[in-house]
Amino acid sequence: MAFTIHYLDVVKTDIKEAKVWYKNQKVGLDKYFALEVKKCIFRLQKNPLGYEVKYKNVRTAFTEVFPYAVHFYIDEDAQHVVIIAIIHQRRNPSLPYNRSDEM
Repeated sequence: MAFTIHYLDVVKTDIKEAKVWYKNQKVGLDKYFALEVKKCIFRLQKNPLGYEVKYKNVRTAFTEVFPYAVHFYIDEDAQHVVIIAIIHQRRNPSLPYNRSDEM
């Protein structure tokens, strides 16, 4: 059974900022980035428990092509996956950790 995906509002900003950056690098790269993020989310939705806990019950899944990680936690009772950040792996590591306080 697949889990339902939910996002913190700030995740939209994460994606928009990355897409703008990639679009400025090469036309169409933003769409490729978005597709890779969707594929990553689809994989984790199918088996969220297959990803190890990294901090505060937050797990990470990595895109296959871009250096981005999807940070999420699982509400097993409600069968929800809640995405708290989609960020570049070299970005400030405390960013998703601070967002996990909103859980």
